[in-house]
Amino acid sequence: MSTTSTTYGARDHARAQAGTVAEAMPSIPASTWPDPPPGIDPAKLVWAETVAGGGYTHKVLARGTELRLTDLEGDACAHMLLFNADQPWERLNVADTVKVQWNAYLGEAIALLSDQARVLATVVTDESGKHDALCGTSTVDGIRLFTLAAAKHGLTPRDLPPSLSFFQGVHVETDGGLTFTGSAGPGKSVVLRTELPVIVLIANVAHPLDPRQDRTVTPLRVLAQRSAPSTPDSPEWTASPEAQRAFENTADYLTARGLA
Repeated sequence: MSTTSTTYGARDHARAQAGTVAEAMPSIPASTWPDPPPGIDPAKLVWAETVAGGGYTHKVLARGTELRLTDLEGDACAHMLLFNADQPWERLNVADTVKVQWNAYLGEAIALLSDQARVLATVVTDESGKHDALCGTSTVDGIRLFTLAAAKHGLTPRDLPPSLSFFQGVHVETDGGLTFTGSAGPGKSVVLRTELPVIVLIANVAHPLDPRQDRTVTPLRVLAQRSAPSTPDSPEWTASPEAQRAFENTADYLTARGLA
């Protein structure tokens, strides 16, 4: 029996962990993910991970990547931040995402806008309908996890704007108050398409308005595969006049840099 009380023993113990599979961990390479759902091509997978409740993850994704988030057990809460991977000072602006598109709720064809009036990603399919673009994660756990994830990309706490949240909903009442509406149940997915190269940060922690005393958070599945960005013929491009202008701003940015 090996012991970790010596250098050789510690080495042997560490090496013996090779091949161990945990419930929450990334699959590397992503193409080895054991049970891809319909619509996922293992040969195109670039990110496959299960994020535990109370955990975080991060990745740089190319333009045109399809990012699928799945609430496995019904109590995941995927707080998300996006940054332009080439110029990280350009980042998700949740306030503009809401007010420019005249819509307080996330859902299909909603563009996630940057502070430069460009589209970082779009919501292309949504099985849940329970999301939040108003509260973000203001909990100590969420801020701590975002700080850790950001540091992996050279970003600091001052670089962290308000986030948006998937799988735990909030409804705006007529008096302006916010009511927590919870999740749509287990197995629901939301699919995003990246319209620029992006840094993705995700913290899977309780929603700040979750009234439950135990504030349970269950695993989140993250799958990303190579795909193609939106085009002028895509429904997301023309979902609203405001979205179309943001897509045109994005196309202008990419064309000037020889990226489109």
